[in-house]
Amino acid sequence: MGVVLRNLQKVVPLRRARLRKDVDTLRHILGIPKFDLGIVCVDNHRIQHINNIYRKKNVPTDVLSFPFYEDLRPGKLPCPLHRDELNLGDIFLGVEFVMKQCKEDSLDLHGTLAVSSCSPSRHVVTAHGICHLLGYRHETEEEWTEMLQKESYILNEYNRLTGRNLEPLMKRCGQDR
Repeated sequence: MGVVLRNLQKVVPLRRARLRKDVDTLRHILGIPKFDLGIVCVDNHRIQHINNIYRKKNVPTDVLSFPFYEDLRPGKLPCPLHRDELNLGDIFLGVEFVMKQCKEDSLDLHGTLAVSSCSPSRHVVTAHGICHLLGYRHETEEEWTEMLQKESYILNEYNRLTGRNLEPLMKRCGQDR
């Protein structure tokens, strides 16, 4: 199955083929091409509702992740016994929220959706979500640092493989922490 990509919003025009290609590049970088994952693009209203239900934060955000394997240690891949366990989980992208950030910072939406966000190293929306599916967290400063290092690696590899030159942002949005 690979990547299931659903666009449940009409606020922001999306280039689904590019997003799918970028997600496949991220799966390659992370060594997870055999694993399935879902990407659901939503507007501010829906991401805020989901964020309120699951995180008790009644604000829109850029990305929410729902891992299939909840107890993965960062950097360890799951060891599925059956084909239907080759699922990493689902990622909800708040594309309207991300678009607003892009406009404020004069960034390309599609590059931002794949590998960047309002974090210290411009690298996260979908990549950040996938890292969460792979067990990375940021509840403590140590976990945050570990996750940022992984995302910096992803950004560098993404740039190398795609020929793009995305650079880190130097601000922290605080929404996801």
